[in-house]
Amino acid sequence: MHPDLVQKHAELLADYCVRAQAGERVLVQTSTLALPLVEALHNTLLARGAMPLLRLEYPGQLEDFYRRASDALLDTLHPLQLQEIESVDATIRIQTPTAPAADLDPSRAARYTKTLAPVARARAQKRWNLTLYPTPYGAQAAGMTLEAYEAFVAAAMFLDTPDPVAKWGEVREMQARLIERLERADEVRILGPETDLRLSVKGRSWANSDGKRNMPSGEVFTGPLEDSAEGHIYYGLPTTYQGREVSGIRLRFERGRVVDARAEVGEDVLQAALEADPGARFLGELGIGSNYGIQQASKNILFDEKIGGTVHLAVGRSYPETGGRNESAIHWDMISDLRGGGQILLDGEVFQQDGRFLI
Repeated sequence: MHPDLVQKHAELLADYCVRAQAGERVLVQTSTLALPLVEALHNTLLARGAMPLLRLEYPGQLEDFYRRASDALLDTLHPLQLQEIESVDATIRIQTPTAPAADLDPSRAARYTKTLAPVARARAQKRWNLTLYPTPYGAQAAGMTLEAYEAFVAAAMFLDTPDPVAKWGEVREMQARLIERLERADEVRILGPETDLRLSVKGRSWANSDGKRNMPSGEVFTGPLEDSAEGHIYYGLPTTYQGREVSGIRLRFERGRVVDARAEVGEDVLQAALEADPGARFLGELGIGSNYGIQQASKNILFDEKIGGTVHLAVGRSYPETGGRNESAIHWDMISDLRGGGQILLDGEVFQQDGRFLI
């Protein structure tokens, strides 16, 4: 990515996403593939008077841990892992897409995710952001050249505009209008190919995701009532979870719980995740994508769940600010594309048709 865009990305993360202040400690976690952004972010945070703490991994380090760690290590949370998160004011995690590892045992990955649950809960109490640095594999997965993928990533974050912060302000205002209508609804019904799912959102709050926690963003989300999901849904957009590709997911819900689950690719990953703990079979999030600047799927949830005209529902952990109460070690967003003949209804009234909002 061009150095000017990398610097704009670093400034957006430091100043807008986590609002770093003098004297604060900011943890930056990523792989060595993101070194240009790490260097720019490190220097930007120092210029703001903040203390950056860098945690770099080599590409594939976590997958090597899944393969080779003893059972005792998979079940052990080192005290420093939790203490580090508790000691900082904000965290920034930078994804660097790499090829899925087909040889991984998904049950081992699910087991370690459960071990890390206290770290995830502690991070959620801080200011945090998840973003991405473009890599050659990311471009390959998206079906683009690296140059085109870098432009795609920059545009999704508004880095190609004179004032990215102002553009995210426009997103926030647009999404506030959506939330004004959503907050009056008790029942959400999702209709689409192989999909007819009803959820209750009565009494729950809707969050306006405007880039502060995810960069890029462009969604509104809530935590549905835990026992309310009834029906079935098909998630057609492929994704990668814990280093494995999963696609063609079909879930059926009764009284909020997943009672039947299938996947065309990666079903062992799906089943292992759903068995992680009791909360893994219940929904923690209902999100509605509103970023019409992202229209092409790239096999990356951070981008694909924001596509205008899609919905995503996460099994597992809720976000407390929505009023959600589901607890789980996992939070897995699965994406359903409604642009080719789907609807979202609020108490029977059409809110979105074929991926376009009607308000």
